[in-house]
Amino acid sequence: MWRTLIVEDEQPARASIRKLFAKAGLPMEIVGEAGDGKEALDLIRELRPDVVMTDIIMPVMDGVKLLKAAREEGFDCRFVMLTAMSEFEYARQALEHGASGYLLKLSLDVRELKQAMDKVVRELEQREKLRKVDKWFPGTGQTGPTDHPELNRIIAYIEERYAEEITLKGLAEFIRMDASYVSDLFKKKTGSTLTHYVQNRRIQAAKMLLAETDRTVSEIGRQVGFENDNYFIKIFKRWCGTTPSEFRKQHPKSVL
Repeated sequence: MWRTLIVEDEQPARASIRKLFAKAGLPMEIVGEAGDGKEALDLIRELRPDVVMTDIIMPVMDGVKLLKAAREEGFDCRFVMLTAMSEFEYARQALEHGASGYLLKLSLDVRELKQAMDKVVRELEQREKLRKVDKWFPGTGQTGPTDHPELNRIIAYIEERYAEEITLKGLAEFIRMDASYVSDLFKKKTGSTLTHYVQNRRIQAAKMLLAETDRTVSEIGRQVGFENDNYFIKIFKRWCGTTPSEFRKQHPKSVL
């Protein structure tokens, strides 16, 4: 269950939100409530929620300031903003600072809540996957962001879709740039060729899966983007100096 904090200055509204959560059958547990942003920030520090659903216009500290403060203190909980139509500019600011989305208070129903929170759950699941990889590979992702925004888009794309087919041509089309230019730029900014970067990302994920799951070597190879078992073993040995099976014996499964 994902730990959720509700922030709303009107108690009847908080009660209504609780009922909607119960009806939606979401995998979320409401662990606390707050009536303003300042109180909410204290609860974020204490409860470490995964999700914060917050009204935007509140006394003492509004929802956008709460989001900014939480990010400045290093909390990576997902934020969903509650807003009225007249507050849309505030909602836009919240999205710019990393909010997962916003909901209109006056028309909020079970369907809209479930749709928004399903998106948040997917983000949280992805965050946990990355944390598992970070456990094994603390340097993962430190190649980016670079000082080139379009290259950062490519790196983010690879991080999210490394298991899919990734080609230089496809990435060049993704950012609408010449493939040759993208290839040279990638090597210059990251110190790695695109092919090696993608291979390394796949091998990192494979190492984590070998150590943390009971899936077969063949299954893991396909899951991280290698369609051919022999090629997977060859590339794995090139990067790690050992075969996937040998690596698994050296790293007994541990509890995350």
